[in-house]
Amino acid sequence: MDITRKVIVFIAVSTDGFIAGENDDLSFLDGVQVAGEDYGYHDFVQSVDTVIMGRKTYDKVLGFGIPYPHTGRKSYVVSKERKGQDAHVTYWNDDPGKLVHHLRTEAGGHIFVDGGSTVIRSLLEENLIDRFIISTIPCLVGKGVKLFETGYPAQNLKLLRSCSFPSGLVQCWYERI
Repeated sequence: MDITRKVIVFIAVSTDGFIAGENDDLSFLDGVQVAGEDYGYHDFVQSVDTVIMGRKTYDKVLGFGIPYPHTGRKSYVVSKERKGQDAHVTYWNDDPGKLVHHLRTEAGGHIFVDGGSTVIRSLLEENLIDRFIISTIPCLVGKGVKLFETGYPAQNLKLLRSCSFPSGLVQCWYERI
């Protein structure tokens, strides 16, 4: 079956593999903040019309004090506790893999997995992530939330492209083979 709606993780990670430090601290990202540089994010989000994220990620995004960044896209938050909808998202109370299977029956753009590690691991367990765009930040966080938790089957990836930026950030695009 040809999969036209790719499931894509676009995420930043420290050199030692963390997507957040202790207490969900994201200050390690500050070292690569450069005015006018979004590391391809704007172009990437133009290719997606659906966003999936975990509840902790959603709460973190809302806590930034900025307008919800995915307005105009279908947004789903995987949560065991919250139900229904709010102003921005629909809450999904089942396995994220079932959501992906459902979304792939509908026409649309690609599907952006915006974290967190629990949602990513769940989709890895079902071999449902088609592409990873991983931006490695040149720092060591030491402890916190790992991007890749253990417990998923081995998967081979093909490097599609890589690029480095003056800030030291290195971005790699991988596709599942």
